Amino acid sequence: MTKAGLIEPGLEEPQAIAGDRRPAPAMQEAAEEVFVYPAAFAQERLWFLDQLEPGSPLYNMPLALALRGRLEVPALRSALCEIARRHEVLRTTFAVAGGLPVQVITPAEAAAPPPLPRVDLTPLPPAARGREGERLAAAEAARPFDLAAGPLWRAALLRLAGADHLLLVTLHHIVADGWSLAVLGRELGACYAFYAAGRTADTA
Repeated sequence: MTKAGLIEPGLEEPQAIAGDRRPAPAMQEAAEEVFVYPAAFAQERLWFLDQLEPGSPLYNMPLALALRGRLEVPALRSALCEIARRHEVLRTTFAVAGGLPVQVITPAEAAAPPPLPRVDLTPLPPAARGREGERLAAAEAARPFDLAAGPLWRAALLRLAGADHLLLVTLHHIVADGWSLAVLGRELGACYAFYAAGRTADTA
C-alpha cells in the first residue's frame, strides 16, 4: 500500500489513484496549506465524464459491511478518522488549473473528521427493517459526489437490531477501484479492533 492511496503500483488501475506526484506550487486556503498535483490520466477521464453529467452516480463505488456483536461507535469513528489520516487519496478533491483537473490534497492535521450519520431501524417491524435497509443502502450508493468540494468518500451506519449493524461506505471511482474496497474493508476492521480494545495512537 502506498502512502498516497489504497492501491499498490502494478495492481488494478493504479493510475486511478496514484497520479503524477510532481508537486505544483502549494495553495493557501483558510490559512491552511494544501498540496496540488497534476491528476492522473484515468482521473482526468473520470473528471471530464463528471463535467459532462454532473451528479451522476455511475462512478460511485458502494461497500456494505455487516457488523454483528456489540458495536463501539466511538471506536468506529476513530477508525474512520485513522483511515483518512493514512491515505491522502481520501483527503483529495479536484480543482481546475489551466483548464485541466488537479489533485488538491488536504494535510491530515487540517482535514475534518469524516461524518458518520446513524439511522436506527429497530423501531420498525423485523420484516420491514431489511427492506428499509436495502432502500437506504441504494439511496446512499446513488447520492452524488462533488469532486471539487469533497470529501469523495463517506460512511453511514444503519442499526438493524440490537447487535446488528450495516456500515455503508461509498467512494467515487476517481479515488478508488475494486481492489481498493477490499483493502479499505481490511484496514477498517483492523483499525476498529485497535480502538475498540481501548488503545489510542499514543499507545501504538
